[in-house]
Amino acid sequence: MKNLSVFKINQRGLSLVELMVAITIGLLLLAGVIQVFASTKQTYRVHEGLSRVQESGRFAMEFLTRDLRMAGFWGCTRSTNNLTNHLNFDFDSTGNGTADSYSEALSFNNSGIEGTDNDGVNNSDRIVIRGAFGTGLNVQPPFGPTPSADIRTSAGNSLAQGDIVIVSDCQQADVFQITNANPGTSGSITHNTGTGTPGNATQPLSKIYVEDAQIYRAQTLVYTIQNGADNQPALFRNGVELVNGINSMQVLYGEDTNASGTANYYVIADNVVDMDNVVSVQISLLVQSDSDNLSTSPQSYTFNGVTSTAADNRLYQVFTSTIAIRNRTS
Repeated sequence: MKNLSVFKINQRGLSLVELMVAITIGLLLLAGVIQVFASTKQTYRVHEGLSRVQESGRFAMEFLTRDLRMAGFWGCTRSTNNLTNHLNFDFDSTGNGTADSYSEALSFNNSGIEGTDNDGVNNSDRIVIRGAFGTGLNVQPPFGPTPSADIRTSAGNSLAQGDIVIVSDCQQADVFQITNANPGTSGSITHNTGTGTPGNATQPLSKIYVEDAQIYRAQTLVYTIQNGADNQPALFRNGVELVNGINSMQVLYGEDTNASGTANYYVIADNVVDMDNVVSVQISLLVQSDSDNLSTSPQSYTFNGVTSTAADNRLYQVFTSTIAIRNRTS
């Protein structure tokens, strides 16, 4: 019979000390893996946050640049002095509309651009842009025979009943609301009184427009900084959230005092002598990241000439652009 003690000697296990050493080594390795993972994740969050900041800044500046370039464009007439407004408003002694919510947005009695200082979140400025936007539709025959007659243009256009439009040639322009159904399908544009909101106060236009005239959709675009859907500041256009993460917007207006086509100085809205002399606009945007805790400490930044330290650990970047108003510099 074999000696059982031999088997007992060969049966070995882990001692408590060996087990503790193995656990310690495993924990050290796991801690290293966790540290690498956390560092990689934070680096990814920072890069993603910076990309979002730059994307938001570019998008916001692109929208503002495109619309500001068209401020005060009334077709070939170039000025509101030759523009007849047929919209149904009550005007006060200063020429401002007082009838309803359309008074500011579509009165067209004011300059193509105006602004208000400190009228939004974080003391942001507010800027209003008026004019004819988009590609003009050519007026087509038959013309007239009276200024009250329908205006003809190409069928299959994008116009709709209720749109506010400008018809313009190089001598005159008229603003009115389209009152007939399906103007886009038919290419026929009616401007009757008594229908629509605000409707037209008068039907006859200032003249019979012929083939040298074009029709544009007239708009007023109001840019502000308000709290968006996530309760963070965002760029709004006409009350609709456009780009999130825009912490503040500051606007300076370049006024041309000697008709040279270039700005002599830049001032805030309250210090502009005549908005009709503004030939360029300087926009500054402070853009913040969507997520907090991306920087190890609050960032310092210089915005609108003032150096500040953020109240959180978000990423911040300043975007600045000077935009020429094409209708006033050419």
